[in-house]
Amino acid sequence: MKVGLEKLENHKGIAVKVLLDSEAIGLFMNTKFAKEKEFKLERLKNPLLVQNINGLVNMGEVITYQVKCNMFFKGHVERVQIDIYNLGKIEIILDMPWLAAYNPEIDWEKKEVKMMYCLLICRKKKQEEKKKVVRKTEEKKTVEELVPRRFWKWKRVFGKVELERMPVQKA
Repeated sequence: MKVGLEKLENHKGIAVKVLLDSEAIGLFMNTKFAKEKEFKLERLKNPLLVQNINGLVNMGEVITYQVKCNMFFKGHVERVQIDIYNLGKIEIILDMPWLAAYNPEIDWEKKEVKMMYCLLICRKKKQEEKKKVVRKTEEKKTVEELVPRRFWKWKRVFGKVELERMPVQKA
C-alpha cells in the first residue's frame, strides 16, 4: 500500500510504501528513509523503549526521534507523529490503533485498501477542532473587543454580575 507524506516545513510530498501491521502499537518510519528524504527529526523528551513481538524489551535500540507530517491516502488526510526506528527495508509501519480507528476495507485478492469509514471519523475530528478554536477565541476577547465602541458608556451592563442578575419585575 502506498500513502503520500507531506513535510510540514516546506510542504513537499513524497509517495511511500507502508506496511499494515496489526501487531504494532505505534506509527514507525525507517531511520535511514527519514534521513534520505530529509524529514525534520524532532528529539523526544523521553526515549521510548521498544518491545519485541515476543514481549521482551529490545535492548539494542530506543526511539529518540519522531517526525510530524501530513499523511494522505485516497481522500483521507491527517496530521501524524511517526516514531523513527530502524525497520530494515520497510519504510513506514501503520499500527493496530490506526487500523482500528479507520477500519479500512481490505481486499486481499485485489490488493486494495479502501477507507470506507474515514469520512465519519475525519468529519468528527474537524468539528472538534473548530469547537476548540471557537472556545479559544471566545475566552480571549475582552468586553471592549466584543461590544461596539458606541456602547462602551454602558459597558458595566455587560459585566458578569449584571448578566447573572435577574431583571426587576414590574407589576
